[in-house]
Amino acid sequence: MTGLPADYLERVYAGVLGKIIGVYVGRPFEGWTHERIVRELGEIQWYVHDRLQKPLIVIDDDISGTFTFVRAMPDQGVGMALTAEQIGQTWLNYLIEGRTVLWWGGMGMSTEHTAYLRLKAGIPAPASGSMALNGQVVAEQIGAQIFIDGWGMICPGDPERAAELARRAATVSHDGEAVYAAQVVAAMVAQAFVEPRVDVLLDTASDLIPRHSLIYRLIADVREWSNQHPSWYDTFYRIVERYGYHRYGGNCHVVPNHAVVIMSLLYSGGDFGRGMTVVNTAGWDTDCNSGNVGCILGVARGLAGLEERLDWRGPVADRMVLPTADVGRTVTDAATEALRVAEIGYALAGQVPPKFKNGARYHFELPGSVQGLMLDDDPSCDGLASLSNVPGHSVSGSRSLAITLAGLAAGRRARVRRETYPNMGDSGGYGMVASPTLFSGQRVRARLLADMALTSAVHVRLYASVAGPDDIPVRLYGAEHVLEPGQTLDLEWTLIAPEGCPVHWVGLEFASEQRADGALYLDYLTWDGEPNLSLGRPAHRGERWLTAWTRACSSFIADPEGDYRMIQNEGRGLVLQGTREWHNYTVEATLTANLAKSMGVAARVQGLQRYYALELADGCLRLVRERYGRTVLATVPVVWELYKPYRLSLTVQGTQLVGRLDGQAVLEATDTSDLCDGGIGLVLEEGRIAACAVSVRG
Repeated sequence: MTGLPADYLERVYAGVLGKIIGVYVGRPFEGWTHERIVRELGEIQWYVHDRLQKPLIVIDDDISGTFTFVRAMPDQGVGMALTAEQIGQTWLNYLIEGRTVLWWGGMGMSTEHTAYLRLKAGIPAPASGSMALNGQVVAEQIGAQIFIDGWGMICPGDPERAAELARRAATVSHDGEAVYAAQVVAAMVAQAFVEPRVDVLLDTASDLIPRHSLIYRLIADVREWSNQHPSWYDTFYRIVERYGYHRYGGNCHVVPNHAVVIMSLLYSGGDFGRGMTVVNTAGWDTDCNSGNVGCILGVARGLAGLEERLDWRGPVADRMVLPTADVGRTVTDAATEALRVAEIGYALAGQVPPKFKNGARYHFELPGSVQGLMLDDDPSCDGLASLSNVPGHSVSGSRSLAITLAGLAAGRRARVRRETYPNMGDSGGYGMVASPTLFSGQRVRARLLADMALTSAVHVRLYASVAGPDDIPVRLYGAEHVLEPGQTLDLEWTLIAPEGCPVHWVGLEFASEQRADGALYLDYLTWDGEPNLSLGRPAHRGERWLTAWTRACSSFIADPEGDYRMIQNEGRGLVLQGTREWHNYTVEATLTANLAKSMGVAARVQGLQRYYALELADGCLRLVRERYGRTVLATVPVVWELYKPYRLSLTVQGTQLVGRLDGQAVLEATDTSDLCDGGIGLVLEEGRIAACAVSVRG
């Protein structure tokens, strides 16, 4: 492939949507047998989460792993020279042990956990996932296949390259037939950008794996059976007989589930909804299989294919969460992740990716995208009928979010909002870790356009909701403005939140002096700038101030003698907060060691192995760069003591780093690495510290 398809970004977006929709459809009954699904649910025609009293938007390894591991490409900056070992480093950077992305079932039980423990012990990929170390049954489970779609999406029209990258990514944790299955899925995703016919996709992908492999033979069998049997049920029974779980052991072997993926594609006829019915009614690992089928069909048919018979997109509203050690990227959406994936594809093709509306966070430029914005469900709110993505009504783009007013009465309020901190805990065995995406001191901006047919002027103001006393939400407001029919209004507000109160929602509030009907158009909603905030204990009770930090250490709790108590039993631990949108700032904290090998503050944190830190360690104060290994940038002798407080301050400004101890600048360094942005952290090696007066100043 010498160039990118003209609709590349939209097709990536369709693939991302197909992936997450498939997972959300199949997740509520993951692991059910075919017989139980048919008996209790019937054929799966639509989302069934409500029938099983489960949430629709969930944490899931299929989603988290897919959109986390592909970050190895931009993080490492080596293009097609990317190695399995470097992808393994990405695992160690973003995974918080026992908490995020993976099923942490233990050595020899969970394939991915086994591989993680190998990586942690210093065994690099691909040895970390090898059959030689982990045995055939462990090495050939399903995990490589379920995480692989992103490698296909960054190689549009180039299945050979997709299969090669998939091989490297898969061997971090898997071996043998699991790797071949992953290569087939990635190759089909890549080829689907230029070829929608399932038979051609299978021809292309099958040619890229060994003919002697079991996966190659399985694909041939399923294709033959599908030609013989008009009903997919008959083919499924043949799969059960020859490739069922009774023949392939472990917790979730790739072979039976790969057969279901192939069968579902063949019987879908390219129709997304039909593919969802077949893959989910068949059973077994429904969220994994449904996610792979959804991505392939999403890319092949594009956005229109997701809405041909049913609106699969509406209930999802682009929402997704990616809990990793890159905590500011947990709250995200399908349009944002599609652009991040596509940016890798653009870079590999030597092209510049688009930047919508000067980089606005919520830009609505992808057709149908709402990017997680929703109507406030507060009973006191009424007068808003719907949100929809529409062409036009944008000053600097081509699309906007239409906000339809339907009887906004005098004296009533209505609100449109976006979550900035997830209102969910751990789910289904997967851990939720997150930082807010919006912080005190940042500048919130939005642009609204009013339709000429709007029946009355509307009063508008930006607002945010923070965790107040006892974690009860408290709304904070920007200045109120009047938006007349046909007018364009630019809103700007510097958010100032109380100390220690994380921001949960941001949005716009509408009111009118008389009944208002008609349409407003949100051109964009965004925020920028470094924060100015203190992260200490708030004056009221509640736990949100503490849980807004992400714990990647042995213990992190409120301390009677300070704001925080941090404990790390072995090695290095961190607690994290902030986002990749922070660039130049100062992080400061007062630390007191009860016992510590080293302790300090970190800046531009991009995970557990990518950050700068100012640390007291080994009779010195040192500036270090952690980037898959530690580099000491500057050091000065300091005799520091236990039980004594030290005020550590680290300033990052462009390529310049300045470390201060108790207010005195004592260390400086210049570094030109790719650590240009990121959040903050507290760092501890083997011990216990108390921390207070933690602050970030732009």
